[in-house]
Amino acid sequence: MTSLELAGTMTDEPAADAASNGAPTTEQASGSPAEPRAHLPRHVAIIMDGNRRWARLHGVHEAEGHAAGVEAIRPIVQRAAERGIEVLSIYAFSRENWNRRSDEVETLFSLLDSAIRNETPELARQGIRVRLLGRLEELPAHTRASVEEALSMTAGGRRMTLNVAFNYSGRCEIVDAVRRALDDGLSPDEISEDALSERMYGSDLPEPDLLIRTGGEQRISNFLIWEAAYAELYFTERLWPDFDPAALDAALDEYARRSRRFGR
Repeated sequence: MTSLELAGTMTDEPAADAASNGAPTTEQASGSPAEPRAHLPRHVAIIMDGNRRWARLHGVHEAEGHAAGVEAIRPIVQRAAERGIEVLSIYAFSRENWNRRSDEVETLFSLLDSAIRNETPELARQGIRVRLLGRLEELPAHTRASVEEALSMTAGGRRMTLNVAFNYSGRCEIVDAVRRALDDGLSPDEISEDALSERMYGSDLPEPDLLIRTGGEQRISNFLIWEAAYAELYFTERLWPDFDPAALDAALDEYARRSRRFGR
């Protein structure tokens, strides 16, 4: 799977209507009849919570919980691509996560570098484009170089976009968008919702239709707070390492049963 498979290790604790996109139907990998595109979200975002609690539950070191979280990413990315999801966004490392123990942060950055080196060729082969959401310039130089290589190698992918929110904060994203607007010379009267939306990190992508959080908590923790204003929220008690393709299918099925009205 993913060159940025590490995503999912660090968030443990601290818009268009899908029915109107007009895309063709998608054949499920299981061989079941094609499902209407209208019943699928174009963009799924996931807060992958629970690695450390999973480790405690199993009586192992928290590093093993993070490793289990890494392993859980691969089948989810594959299943999302099989189901025809256009964009999958995963919350990897928030700017608040810098407050964790230095040894934990250093270990996770080391895992990130290893995952990028090992998995980028496979991502490129599968046609999955990697995008980074966050302040890349604040990352260590060696990590930044590895990430930039992954972005370059997968740039031609058209099957699915994998957004990795790394060193990310929803509030910082809004601040950065305002700064860009000011740098572009916009006057106060010209700073509108559209003007800011055009300056968000993923402004060229559809907004999230479905936001999933594992681990039982029911909050969005500063993740895509601008873009997810109209996203359907789905919370599950499953800890992230136990969130498998069947669990993703259950979330997609629940999404298909909901009626999205956008205030109408």
